[in-house]
Amino acid sequence: IAIILRLFRSRLHVAARSMNIPADNSSNANNRPFLLEESLPTKDPFKLFDVWKQQVTDVLPFEEANGVSFSTVSEDGRPSCRMVLLKSYDEDGFVFNTNYTSRKGTQLSGNPNAAMLFYWPRFHRQIRVEGVVDRLAEDAAIAHWNSRPVSSRIAGIASAQSTVIPDRQYLEHRQRELEQEVTTQGEVAAAKPPTWGALILRPRYFEFWQGQTNRLHDRICFSTERPDTDSADFVRPSDRPGWHMFRLAS
Repeated sequence: IAIILRLFRSRLHVAARSMNIPADNSSNANNRPFLLEESLPTKDPFKLFDVWKQQVTDVLPFEEANGVSFSTVSEDGRPSCRMVLLKSYDEDGFVFNTNYTSRKGTQLSGNPNAAMLFYWPRFHRQIRVEGVVDRLAEDAAIAHWNSRPVSSRIAGIASAQSTVIPDRQYLEHRQRELEQEVTTQGEVAAAKPPTWGALILRPRYFEFWQGQTNRLHDRICFSTERPDTDSADFVRPSDRPGWHMFRLAS
């Protein structure tokens, strides 16, 4: 029995290393670690996000690690969802780029509440983040714009995001025009348009989800609002002031 246990634990650690997930003695038969409150490296949701994100970044390609589903709701209650690319994040929130006149841009102008979903199937993990979206200052938006390759800046100008166009050739023709302008005028021809900018989602809620094969998934949440529950013992203090920690049923 001792030999079998040693072999099992050895395989568990190998599987955990291959996914870049810390091994945990409390795990199921398929080597998916349970997400236990006492085993968390931190009870600060921003720091825990960074821990999970760094584990993913070490393994996955850039766009797979940084692609995030972003959901908005119009003033009349109609939701819409799309994938965006996370540009950066810190304790202020999650930054991405958009055209202010796009569908998401106009919806956010009327209703700044939004949600992000990071899903990493190789890790059987997802993180939900909900909060309010603000525009970054113009100088920060310009810095984000200038950090993009010139070809991406040209594409950003050529495509009036979310507007109706006749065909693909329309975009390609506009792109060639702008490439010629950059050739003759320099990169000034690819300056940031006033309709383009950087947005930041400032979180009010995090949910860390660890998938399990038997459907008893782990869901540990952090919120600035105390959940409505009959038992105060179910809500725990977070390491971040003003935030509450609790578990949801799968």
